[in-house]
This record gives sequence, C-alpha cells and structure tokens, in this order.
Amino acid sequence: MALSIREATAKRLLGNLSKRNVSIGKDTNYDAVPQEHPWLLEPGMKLVIKPDVLLKRRGKSGLVKLNVTWDEAKAFLKEKMGTELTVEGLTGVFDHFIVEPFFPHDDQTNECYIAMRTVRGGDEILFCAQGGVNVGDVEGKAKKVMVPVDENGKVPKITFGGCFDEVKDAAAKAALPAFVQALYAKFCENHFAFLELNPISFDHKKGEFVILDAAAKLDHTAESVCESTWGDIEFPSPFGRAFTKEEQYIRELDGKTGASLKLTILNPKGRVWTMIAGGGASVVYSDTICDFGLASELANYGEYSGAPSEATTYEYAKTVLSLICAEGTYREEGKILLIGGGIANFTSVADTFRGIIKALKEFAERLKQFKVRVYVRRGGPNYQDGLRMMREVGKQTGIAIKVYGPETYITAIIPIALADDGGAEADKLQKYAELPRARTWVDVRQEDVEKDAKFNKVTDDIAHRSAPGDAPGDSAAGKGAADHGDGRVLFTNQSRCFVWGLQERAVQEMLDFDHVCKRAKPSVAAIIYEFSVSHLRPFYFGSEEIFMPVVQTLKEACEKFPEVDTLVNFASMRSADKVSQLALDFPQIKNLAIIAEGIPERRTREVNAAARRRGVTIIGPATVGGIKPGCLRIGNTGGKLENIMNSKLYRPGSVGFVTKSGGMLNELNNVLSMVSDGCYEGVAIGGDRFPGTSMMEHLMRYQKDPNVKMMMLLGEVGGDVEYEVVRAIQSKTITKPVVAWCVGTCAPLFSTEVSFGHAGAWAGAESEHATAKNAALRAAGAHVPNSFQDLGNVIHEVFEDLCDKGVIERKPEPEAPRVPMDYMWAKKLGLVRKPKGFVSTISDDRGEELVYAGFPISKVLKENMGPGGVISLLWFKRPLPDFCYRYLEMVLMLTADHGPAVCGAHNTIVTARAGKDLISSLVTGLLTIGDRFGGACDQAAQQFWAAKSAGLSPEEFVKSYKAQNKLLMGIGHKIKSVHNPDMRVQLLKRFTKANFKKTELIDFALAVEQVTTKKKDTLILNVDGLIGVSMVDMLCGCGSFSEQEARDFVDNGCINGLFVLGRSIGFIGHYLDQKRLKMGLYRHDADDIAYVLPDLGRE
Repeated sequence: MALSIREATAKRLLGNLSKRNVSIGKDTNYDAVPQEHPWLLEPGMKLVIKPDVLLKRRGKSGLVKLNVTWDEAKAFLKEKMGTELTVEGLTGVFDHFIVEPFFPHDDQTNECYIAMRTVRGGDEILFCAQGGVNVGDVEGKAKKVMVPVDENGKVPKITFGGCFDEVKDAAAKAALPAFVQALYAKFCENHFAFLELNPISFDHKKGEFVILDAAAKLDHTAESVCESTWGDIEFPSPFGRAFTKEEQYIRELDGKTGASLKLTILNPKGRVWTMIAGGGASVVYSDTICDFGLASELANYGEYSGAPSEATTYEYAKTVLSLICAEGTYREEGKILLIGGGIANFTSVADTFRGIIKALKEFAERLKQFKVRVYVRRGGPNYQDGLRMMREVGKQTGIAIKVYGPETYITAIIPIALADDGGAEADKLQKYAELPRARTWVDVRQEDVEKDAKFNKVTDDIAHRSAPGDAPGDSAAGKGAADHGDGRVLFTNQSRCFVWGLQERAVQEMLDFDHVCKRAKPSVAAIIYEFSVSHLRPFYFGSEEIFMPVVQTLKEACEKFPEVDTLVNFASMRSADKVSQLALDFPQIKNLAIIAEGIPERRTREVNAAARRRGVTIIGPATVGGIKPGCLRIGNTGGKLENIMNSKLYRPGSVGFVTKSGGMLNELNNVLSMVSDGCYEGVAIGGDRFPGTSMMEHLMRYQKDPNVKMMMLLGEVGGDVEYEVVRAIQSKTITKPVVAWCVGTCAPLFSTEVSFGHAGAWAGAESEHATAKNAALRAAGAHVPNSFQDLGNVIHEVFEDLCDKGVIERKPEPEAPRVPMDYMWAKKLGLVRKPKGFVSTISDDRGEELVYAGFPISKVLKENMGPGGVISLLWFKRPLPDFCYRYLEMVLMLTADHGPAVCGAHNTIVTARAGKDLISSLVTGLLTIGDRFGGACDQAAQQFWAAKSAGLSPEEFVKSYKAQNKLLMGIGHKIKSVHNPDMRVQLLKRFTKANFKKTELIDFALAVEQVTTKKKDTLILNVDGLIGVSMVDMLCGCGSFSEQEARDFVDNGCINGLFVLGRSIGFIGHYLDQKRLKMGLYRHDADDIAYVLPDLGRE
C-alpha cells in the first residue's frame, strides 16, 4: 500500500539530488539545531520555512515563509508550532516544519513540474515546462513517458523523446535528461509509489537543479527490503486527520502480526459500529450502511483478516468496544454493533470469535448500559462452533445478540438491525432478512433435503449444465489438455499442479475437492518444500490414503511430472517473488498463483513483466486463488468442504466471474448458488495494486469460452481496470451479459480519507471512485444494481432471462456426491469420540499462556517460585511450602557435581573428547546412574522407611540385612568417614533440622549410622542416603501429601530424579569444559591396564 511521507523524508531519500534541509518537530530544541546544522548560520544564508504536514498548495494558502534568517525562522516556528488552522476545509495542527535554503528564481521562467508514479505497465513520468502554484491541469498538459519495468530489477535507461521540447532555457533543457534519469534511479531504489516535485528550478551557477517542493508516497510493503536506505521512517496521518490513540494502537498491532488489522474512526458518537472480517467484506458492509442512509451514523471503518490469533482479535475487539462504550457517547436509542464478514476460506471462525467473545464478556455490563445490540453473520471453517459460542455468550451475559450463518445474505444483518429499531420502515426492511437457502449441508441428510419443499422449488427454478450421471467437468471445457491460446482455458479436470510450501491443510482441501468432483487423479502432483529431504507424505483422496511426493526443488518436480503446468506459490512475502521468478524459468509452468500478501510492488511488477513475456498467467499476489467447479481449486479457495457442497461447486454452472477479494469470491459463489445455476469459474485476482492479470483478461477468457453464458465482475474503488471492461462492452468486444458492481461507494461520503482493506482500494482521481465506475458500466450496457444489497436480484433476473431465451438449458440437479468426513472435523462437530492416545495432567500449552499444574507461567514467575516451585508443580502437581522449594534447590546444588573422577563425569568427558555432541555426552554419563552410582536414593528411602514402619530398631535393621547378605543402601563412602565427614551431608542435615517439621526418618537413619560406624568408620550415612530419608520426611511432614501419595512418589523414582536433574548440571559443565579446553581424543594409559590373557595360543 502506498503511504504518504513528509517532504523532509522524501528529500532525504533523494540524497544528493536534493538540497540540505532540517526537519523541525514540536519537541525540537531550536537552540541546538544550528549546532547540528551549522550551515543555517553561514553568512548571508537566507531560509524558507514550510509546514511539513502532508498539506498541498501551501504557497497559495500563504503558509510559506521566504527569505528569512535563522533567528527570524526560529521566531516564526515558535509562533506557528502547535497551532491549529483550517486550510481548504481541513482543520489540523502544525506540528512539523521543514527549513531549507531559500533559492531566489524567476517563477515565470524557471519553474518546472515533474512527477513519477507506478502503474501496472511500468513507471509513468509526467513533465510540464511550466510548474509552480499555477501548474493547472497536470493530467491534461503534462508530457508523459512510460518506462517499462525491467524484470531483472535493473533501472532502465529512459527514452525521453520530445518530453523537454517546451523548456526554453537551453542549459536547463540540456541538464534535464541526466537529472531525471538520476531521479528515476532514486525512485526505483527507494520503492517510491509516487513522487511529485513542483517546482524544480535550475541553478545556473552550479549547473544543477534545485528541488523546491516535494510530495511523495512510499510502498510500505518494501520496508523489509529498504531498511538500510530508508532508515527510521515515519508514515504520518494526513493533515486534519490525526490518529486517535485507538487508531494508533491498531496500526502498531497491525505491524506486529502477519494478519491485517484496520481501524478508522469516522464518528465517535455514531450509532452503527462494525467489526468486519475481510478487506472486501468490510467495504461491502460500509457501502450498505451508507446505502440505507446511515453514513452520518457510521462510527468506524475497520477490518480484520488473514487468520489473526485469538489474542490479536481480543485486542482488536477490546479497542472497538472501548470506543462504543466511551464516556460522552451514550445514545438513548441505543447502538448497533455488526460483527460480520463473508464466508472465510481458511480463517477459523471459532478461533477468531474466541477473542471477540472474551472482549464481549469483559465489556458486558458497559454494553448493556449503552443499550448495544449485537448482530453476527459469518461463515467458513468452524463457523458452527463460532456462532454457537456467540449465542451462548448472549445468554450468559444478557447482551442482546442475534446470530446468523452463511444461509443469510452477507449484508442482511444491516436491515435486520434497522428493522429492530421499529418505525414505519420496519416491514420494508424485514424483506432483506429472508433466508434463501433451507438448511446447511452438514446439518441434514440427503433424503431430508430432497423432501424439503423449499429445496424442490429452488431446484425446479434453476438451470444446471450437467446432465444426470455426467461426471462434473466432462463438459467441453473439461476435456483434454488446457488451451493456452488467446481463448485460454486455465484448468480442466485433467489439470494438475505443484504446491510450493508444506501446506498440508490446503493440499488436503484440494484433494477433497477433487474427490467430490469425481476426478480420476488428484490435482496436486507434488509438494515442493526446500527445507526437507525428498520423501512421501500421507493424504486422503476420498476414503483412500495416498502418499504425496514432497521434493526439495522445482527442477526435481518438473522432471518427475512433466505434464504439470500450474504452480501454487505459498511462499512468504519475503520470498514469493524469488520463487515466482524461478518458476518462470521452467517452460512447462503456464499458470502461477501467488498467495502471499505484502510483496513489494516493484518486485511484483518485475514478476508480472517476466510472466507476460513468457505467456504465463498469474493469479495474485495477495489472493486466495480461484476455483473451477468440477476441475480444480487453488489452495484454500472455496473454504471448507461444507461450503463447496452448499455452493454446489462440485459441478459447473453457467457464470464466470472475477473479483479482487478472496473472501468475496467465496461469498459470490454462495450467492450464485442461490440465484442461478452457480459458478463456472471464479477468480480472485488479488487485492494488491498490481495483480498479475487484470479483470479484463479473465472476462475475455469467459467471453471466448462457450460454456460461460453470463459474466460477473466485482470491482472496487481505486484504479481504472473497470474502464477496460466499459470500453470492451461499448465496442462489442464483450457481448455476453455482464453483471457488475464496484464496492467502495461509501468513500466520498466519509469526512476523512479511509485506508480500505485492499492495497489498491484508494481513489487518486474522480473517475476512480466506485460510484463513477458503476455509472460508466451501467451506461455501457452492463447490468449494474442500485446497491450490493440488490446484486443477487440482478444476477437472478439476467439468469432467468437467459433461461427463457434458451441460452441456458434447464437441467435437473445431479445427485450431490457423498463425502467422507475428516476425523478431526467430525470431532470438532461432536459427531465422533475416541479414547485419548495419552493423558497429561501437569502442563498445558494450548491457551494464551503456558500452564504448570494449573499455575500460569506468569504467576510462577510473579510469585518467585523458583526451580523448586517448578519441580513441585511438574512432579507433585501442587505448590508446596517455601521451605520445600529451598530444600529441593539445595539438593540440586549438592548433587550437581562430585568431580571428574566419578564414573558418570568420566564417561561424559571421554565422550566429549571423542567429538560427540552435548546430548550424546550427557546421556553416556546419565546411563551410569544406578544402584552403584547415584541411584541409591530411592532404595535407601525404601529400605529405611520399611524398617521404621515395621518397628525395627537400628540394630535389628542392620542385622536383618546382614542375615540376607544384602547391602544397606545409603550407607558407606569410599573416602569420607566419621572423622572426615562429607560437608554435603552436614549442610543438608543442618537445613532439615532447622526447617522440617518432622525428621523421624532422618533420626532413624542417623541412629543406624551409629551402629554401622562401630564396625568401620567409613560406613557413614552418605549423601544419597540422607537425600533419600530427608525426602521422605519432607513428603510426609509438609502437610501436602497423604502417606500413600508419598510412598507412590518414592516408588516411582522421584528421589533419584532429583539426583539425575542435579548431576546433569555437572555433566554439562564437564562437557563444556572439555570443549573449551579443546581436548583431543582420550586413550587410557596402557600402564594403567592389567593385561591378563590365557596362554592357549602360545607353544
């Protein structure tokens, strides 16, 4: 999307082509400015000062201060900075100025106009020999030069022809070609979308041009590729349109997420508020609200799309609801909130609604106080769950909510809401709420549908192309290979494609579509995924499991499947252009769908130029794709299988249509299934400014396809592609009936400039307004409704007329194919149940925040539970007293290491020196832990606890194990003794005595030690034994466990777990130590080995 920048920013980006300047803001320290820019105080320096607030015609409005010193400029700035002024009907604040050297010149003979702008075919340069404030009608008088886009990204040399012939100054005329060429290089390098210099003057002393005034727009999608050249960039709001804190917050939120979020406040005290999903749908809703005479009551324009997360939609909804319930905006008659949208292709309606519902619950009381009525209409993946949750939140909170699904016309909730206001118009408005479809596909069996009276009436009235028993796609358009001539047929029921990117969900949905269309082969031949080795991946084709090839390169895919001619490019916006350029190097690729949104416009046009030269059809970018019933769907086009069935997209209809919006493509399929025999082919060319193909190109394909009987176009505000259709209808190039509507008729009714959901949806001229386009289409002979609300009626009238004339033959509806339901989808709908594969009761990562045993991770950190607290939650599933946390942490510290000589550390060191990785080295050390090394904790606890519970005395306990010839675990040390105690044991013993409520088993173990050390002074209670018995005392004495629970934890190995966890710290330390020392391969000293071999081989 092209966004305006300040004049100072534009001149900075032009580098040495522009004179030096200073940008002054409201926080600027005027006294410090000359220190940074000493040229301001040069002798004789005269300056010019202008407001830099995206305001045109500043000179005509007397807002420019000329020929002043820095001191005079400073006084002027202090006077004007922060002041509010109304200019040409716009009231705004002067919060930025630009200061630059004053250049005296003759404004009659030394002022030229030059502008550059991006258009679909290239970059257009406009030049007027006479510029300045009286430049007049630039479009009418400017000389224009079109510079084709170089598909390799190079800056082409411009052929100017007679562009500068009217320049009278010979020196200026001679210098202009080089200056404009250099200017154009900066235009390309910085991804300008528009650059206007008015005027420029020629400095005869220096032999160079001086840029006096500049206005510019940058393609903000190029921010990632222009980071180094742009530097710190700002896209300010237009003059008179300062962003509110809510709008600014949504802009910032939009920049942090891959989804699209828009919010413009039109009337903060308005009655009608919207929260619409989808760029195209959001404009349609705004249009319809205005069509019902409520432009002055429309409070906001906004949209969310691109599968935003639950957290994102919550923040978005919370912001809108805070505005609805803002102080000072109460309306006695109440307010209306429309939560609407088209039928989603891939966004989970339930997931996005969860965020909205959370916000609704939070604002429930305020919404009721403000008498807010909520109307919901949505369709798409998981919409049943989403609508159910919306109904439930209405019942739970008492908010007045009415909920509708895709069986309702997309904008019907608007008249429904207005009819609920009552009054004389209520009955008239109610007619728009009629539901044209009986029930949705998933809710009813086939036999129930066939008995439904409404179903029979509709099917009797609708003509269908396919005869009973015909396989969908077996019409003339569905046989044989695709024709890539002038009357190109993009897809047949034999067409196959590659999918770039591991888009498993999209691929499965394509295969499901193939199955219901009765295709013999899946439409996807292979998946290209560069980050994996080639392999096979399972999918379902109907009820049969198949294995799809996944390859690393497009070259490998083309070699394996030479018949494939289509690539569906799911690469991200950062790499989609490179993948597309790569695809164009393979002659077999004739169709390319580019899904990504936000590709820099210059790179998009480079791909488009290369595609046109090679005869490749591009759908996109910023598109969901397209669909040809009975033949092929691109990616997620058409949404879930339910919508495919409801819209009868499993067989061809008679209507070919084209739109920019992917969401509206789904909606139009829905409408066509209700009012005609349905879609023959539908294409969403993409919402970016420069789609790879135009609407006209697709309409011409439909014109030449005998199977298309009528056409439909859904255009929008901005651009001029619809006028190509106007000329084609007027010249009889298009002779088939065209139903057309351009959305965005609301734009002129808004008091401020609105950034609509699509990048290309903004009008740069009067002719680009939607109203002007609709009028031109109507005058040319297209069938244009009075509003989008009437679009379905107009389509139905044209369709019925063609049926009556015999152009469309009425045929009965073929039986709908049976569809195996995906298990996961059936599970979401509550139709099946299945035992869980395994159960987890300690943690949950599914929500907004990680949860440990019911404790959100933020609470764990806030309460400073530490590692001991985390162990208590994940091992014992409950919080424990603070002394338990400190005890557990102390055990970890005491067991972390015991030097490099013990077997575990030795193994870790040897493995590390063999060049193995950290995990391998750690595991070799851990595998030594057992009864003989470190693993005595559990057995010591079990032995001592059993003896104490049985009532044995220490002497009896020792004698019983001696009689069984068994070792007492936790007793004895190789080095330490009564006279050389283990400090670890001493420290742990002091802590437990000072903090534990009971130390019964510790005391028993110490009494046993008194017995064993009488025999030998090294038979002390060692650290393993003390950890074992102290752990039992902690479990039994902290008050959080029953005795049986404590026994279960000990029997399950939790005490050894502490040793493993602690000693892992030391093993990792030894590994890192050896790597740091760069120690070589370890070989044991032969002198340290006793070689004892038998004498069998000796004579």
